[in-house]
Formats: sequence, structure tokens, C-alpha cells
Amino acid sequence: MVGSGFLLDFLDSKCTSYGIKSYVFLLALSSHVQALKVPCKSKNFSSKYQHCGINPAGVHDLDCFGKHPTSYRCVWKPGNSASENTYTLIITQPSSPSRIRHCKVYTSQTNITEGILLYEKYNMTAEVFENSASTNCTKSVFRGSPMSLFRCGPPHNASFSRHSGKLDVSGNWPNEDIKDVQYYSVRYKALGSLSWSKPLMQSKNGKKCTVENLNSSLVYSMQIQCVTNDRCPQCPWSETYSVPAELTTQPVMVNMNDTDIAKTKGRRLISLTWKFPAKELHDSYHVIIGKASGEAPRQRMITTEPEIRLVLSYSEYHLNISAVNNASTSPAVSQTIPQREDTPSTGAEKLNVTVDNNTSFTIHWKEDLIKNYVCYSVEWMERGHKAGSMSFFEDEHNHRTLTSLPEPLEPYKRYSITLHTRPDKDTCNMKKVNNSESTYGRTHFYSIEGSPLSAPTNLSFDNVSLNSAELQWLSIPEDDIRGFLLGYIIYCTEYHHGGATTERNITMDPMSNSYELGDLKDGTAYGVKISGFTEAGVGVRSTPIFFTTKYQELSKLIGVITIFAVIGIVLIFGSPVIKRAKVILWPSIPNPGKSNAMQKIEEPCELELLGSINHLEMEEWDTNSLKIVEKQEVIPASPLPSMLPLLHASDDEEDSTEMTCNWIQGDTGDSTEEIPSDITGKIIPDINRIDPQSSPFTFPCDYTTIEMFQQGIPQSMPARTSFSQDTESDPEDTEWTVVKSELDYMSQFSTSPILDGKEISRIL
Repeated sequence: MVGSGFLLDFLDSKCTSYGIKSYVFLLALSSHVQALKVPCKSKNFSSKYQHCGINPAGVHDLDCFGKHPTSYRCVWKPGNSASENTYTLIITQPSSPSRIRHCKVYTSQTNITEGILLYEKYNMTAEVFENSASTNCTKSVFRGSPMSLFRCGPPHNASFSRHSGKLDVSGNWPNEDIKDVQYYSVRYKALGSLSWSKPLMQSKNGKKCTVENLNSSLVYSMQIQCVTNDRCPQCPWSETYSVPAELTTQPVMVNMNDTDIAKTKGRRLISLTWKFPAKELHDSYHVIIGKASGEAPRQRMITTEPEIRLVLSYSEYHLNISAVNNASTSPAVSQTIPQREDTPSTGAEKLNVTVDNNTSFTIHWKEDLIKNYVCYSVEWMERGHKAGSMSFFEDEHNHRTLTSLPEPLEPYKRYSITLHTRPDKDTCNMKKVNNSESTYGRTHFYSIEGSPLSAPTNLSFDNVSLNSAELQWLSIPEDDIRGFLLGYIIYCTEYHHGGATTERNITMDPMSNSYELGDLKDGTAYGVKISGFTEAGVGVRSTPIFFTTKYQELSKLIGVITIFAVIGIVLIFGSPVIKRAKVILWPSIPNPGKSNAMQKIEEPCELELLGSINHLEMEEWDTNSLKIVEKQEVIPASPLPSMLPLLHASDDEEDSTEMTCNWIQGDTGDSTEEIPSDITGKIIPDINRIDPQSSPFTFPCDYTTIEMFQQGIPQSMPARTSFSQDTESDPEDTEWTVVKSELDYMSQFSTSPILDGKEISRIL
């Protein structure tokens, strides 16, 4: 076993094969290749490997070549079945059919053997055996002349890069060939095509070749070979490489969430998801993230899923996401992760800045962070500009003076400054971006303050009354403040008759945008200006605006007019509204006496009603209404010559309607007639009762008109019965039935005369 490298070990041995002296040259290139010193006896080899045969699924494509007799190599392709194979390579050079001049044996676990020594004038035979000790042993054979084997081999690997319809090809040759290969050629074809491209594409040097006018959406097959020259008389084609389609579309951002991390201060969890339209074309995604300040490094992360989670500080970051395969990279989608404003603290609570000059300032922090941190980073930024940054080491004090700033500080400009802590102690520079620092706090400062250049805008008045008015305005633009705004000053001028004026000033806090002016005089003109002020002084006053408070007499007049207007509206529109509300809320109860059904009945009729009447007593009749308060079962007809239709009224009723023979309203006078002697109010004892539910006179509701009542009479019953009917008529000829439906019909009672309970008017 010999170490790695091109070390040729010549071991002289006597190989007895037919009494001929033979030499075995052994070379070991790596720990995976072994050269063994063995006797070269053809009989022994023939018997040992005679069970190995040629099989397309086994070891195949054995090829031997080289540049000079002392440096040949043999390569082959392994079989498909075994994952870890053992190979035995035998090289022989016979000087005659009966004599072997040269014999060499190698065992290896790789598919290449290099540094083979051959005699130029003798043909050679190479045999490689795969898993020779197994029953599944396979072999491959190569024969050739050493003089014809001089060539430069194909590149042992190649890289491809597609962009804009072009393909850049780079081949990497072995060290012994790299000096001799000056140019190389490329041929290609679309996947599935039978013919290769013509003419061949040739590189301009030995490192790079560019193929143009390719279809970006197609997959290509590619082969590479060197261009022949004196040192490379032969150049075989390389194996076929598959070049995937070019990625021309960029990923699409779907969502970005910025959430807090439990029990962690100064850090946030950023969750990003995206999608890529051509899912089958890419292998992975490259995510490149860096701080917006430009501080190194820019970290590259690789993920196979269209999502990533990052733990970042509260700084601003820039992010690029691209889809990648082994030949191209898609256009990147850019995403800015904004600076979070709700930092742990702002102002002078935790941080304070003292400006020394325009290239130096000192930052102070309140808490004693030295116990836990020694590495810090500071970022300062003017709004709308790129941030500056500087990292430092501090283990003694709670302050740090930063000098030699990249750019000088500008006067009257507002800067935000942020302090970060870093956990690494070996270096204060970031090793990576993700999960590398925490935000301690942020505040603002000016290198030099000045007074505001402009005044509040959109000054206006609202709700002007007798003695007050509301003043409103918009804040001063930040670029014009030129310092920390401490408040506003309102200048209110009162104009008196005769030209005299009085001015008063009112100071407001910087967060206010309105103020109610009070203690004003009615009917007086006022002028108002406003300005802001900083520590450097008071700024420019605004253009004055004027208003006049209302007159007291005018206010009274407006009140009187308002009262009359309300009264007029009520008089004009109130009556219809009230009537409509009355109709909806309190509807009128209809008068049955005025119904259409009652008006239609004009002719006299006779309707004999039969029933079991316990008490027939008509106390009072009302000619405008009819009330049926009791339901009686069907009773058989009496032997009377004729029957009057009578309705039984309950004893406790106070008013009843007066009935006539014609079912029409009777006279309202006092004229009455005696009841015929054959009709009494006595109880008829021989009454046969039937089921009231089977009676044809049962009505479905409480309100039943006379017309409905007549329709309920069976057709076989006479509609009219003459009062002069013979009393001797056969009672069996006509069957009389009466049903008194219990209809609780409430109605208005008329003022008709009240009859004596013992009397009843004659029904005509």
C-alpha cells in the first residue's frame, strides 16, 4: 500500500509463464487503489476468472489511453447492480503468440487506474473483472497498440451556466493534460433529438466556451472534447451531460410576517414564504440577506422549500431570493425587511448621544451591559439615506466615542441611532446575519439644532360662536423643523373700534394640532398667527387668518326664526303623519250593519230553524246587529204549521237586534205585535239531539254574514217559508234543522227601542 500521488514503484519479479521472464509494475494512486505483486501465470488467471462473462448490465466500456509509454490510464463504467464493487485489472503484452512479454495486475475500488507502463512495440490486452469472487462476476475487454493510445482524455468534469439564451461551458482536465489542451469543442442537441449540432462550437481558450442562440425553455444534451494537436493526437468525446432549461422567471413573494419571540428582547422572527411558477425546473432556492447599512457579510442560505424563517434584530435588511438548478439561476425577487420602530425604548431613557463635531459623537447607555456583552454595533441614519455602521469592543465603560465617521454629520438634520449587542466575544464583526445580534435601544439626535424654517400649515377656524372659536393646523414638515420641536406659540390679536389692537400669546405642546380660543368678545374681529420653536429659538410665523365672533342680537334672531320654522313644519306635515299613525296603531272596527252583505238582503225570507230551545226569551232587539251566542244541536221539526226563524239569546245579554221576516233592518219605531199563540218560550220536551259537528250550519269562524249563512242551508230546504203555510201540512214532508253557531260577534249597538222581554216583533 503506497500513499497518494504519482509514485511509480518498480518491483522486479520473475514471472514464469512458459519459462519467459516477465515484469510486474505496481502503482498506487490513492487509498482506494492497490497494486499487487503476483505471479503472472496465464493458467492460474484463466482458471480463476473463467466464470466471469461479458454482460451489458455489468462492468463495461473499458478504455485505455495515454500520452507517453510511462503514463497510461484505463477507465471503465461500473455495473448497475452492486453499490460497492471490487475491480481487478489485468494488463498483458505478448511478444509472440506463445510468449508473454509483459504482465500487470491491479485491484481497485474505483473505476480508473492510472500510471500504467507499457512497451511501445507490443500490442496490449486489458481485462477488468467486477466482483471476481462472486458468482455474478462480469468483465470488459480492451485491445490496442500503445502507439495508437496516445491522446488527451476528456475533462473529468464540466460546469454549465445558462443566461439570456446563452450557455457558458467550462471543462476541467486532469493535471497531466491541462497544459496540453489549448482549445476544446462542444456539440449539443435538444433532449430527444437524434442529430448533434453542426458545426461544432470551439472555445477561444482552454477554459471557457460559449454557445449562443439556444431556446431557454429546452433541455439540452452536451458533449466536450479537446482539439487535437501535436501533444494531443487523439481527443475522445466526454460523457453526455444533461443541461436543464434556463430559469427565466423570478419567484413571487407570498407573505412576510414579523412577530415577537417569547422571552427575548431586541429580536424578532421573520417568516417569509414565496412560490415559483416552474416547480419542476429548479433544484433549490438561494436566499441572500444583508443589512441595509452594507455591513458585511451578506449571508447566503440554501433551502429546498419555498419558505424560510430568520431571527433578526430591529435593523433594516435587504433580501434576495432566486431559484437555482445546475445550469442557471433565476432572476431574484427582492424584499426589504423594514426597520421596526417599536424598539425596546426610545429617547434618553436608555440611550443618549453627545455630538463632539461633525465626524465624532459619543453614545451613552444607561444599563450596565458589560457583564454580559463586550461587542457592540452602532447604526446611524438620516431619513431617506443609507445608514452608517460601526462595530466596537467595550468592556470597561457604558459609553463609546466613535470617530472618523465614513461621512460627516450634516447640521440641522435629524439622525436616528441604534445600539445592538452581539454575543460573540472573539470578534465584534458579524460572522453571519441570521441570529447574530439583538437591538438594545434607539434614539434621535441633531449635530446642530436650528429654529424652524416654516410655520404650521392649513391654519383654519371652526365653530365660531359669541365668545369662542376653535383653531386647527397641521404640523411643521420635519425637514423644516431643524431641531427637536418643543411646542407652538399662538399669537391672537384683537381689533378694537378706532384701530387699536391687543395681542396675547398662548403656548402649546408639540403634540397639539388644535386649540379653542376662549374669552372672546361678541361681534369682534380677531387675527391669529402661529409658529413653532426649538431649543435654538422661535421659528417663522404663519400668515395671519381673521374671523369675527357672532353678534348677540343676531343669535337671538336666529333662535326665533328656528322656533317658527319648527312650528310651521309641525303644522304642515304633522296632521297627515298623525292620521297615518292612528290608522296603523289604532285601526277602526267595522260596523256589520253597514256591510255589503247586510245591504244586499232586501227581500223577505222565512227560515225555519229547528232546535232544542230551553229558554226562548227575547229581551231586547237591536235592529242594527245580530248576535248568536249559543250553539244548539239539531232538533226535529215540530208539528207547527210554520216555524219562525228564531235565534236564542243568552239571558245575560242586555241588547239584541230586532229581526224581521225579510232579514232586513226593521223600523226604529215602537210598533210591535204580539207573538202568535202557537209560539211560546216554553221548553219543547221532545227534542231529538244530533251531533253539532255534523250539522251543515256549522261555520268556520266567529264572523258570519247572512249571505254565508244562506249558502250553508241545504239545497233541499226551501229558501223561503210563507207565513201563511197551512198549519196542517205534513211535518214529514219537510225536515227542519237549525244550528246555532256559537259566534262571538261583537258589534256596535244601535239606539233602537227596547222591547219588553215578553214580546217579540213579528218577523215578516
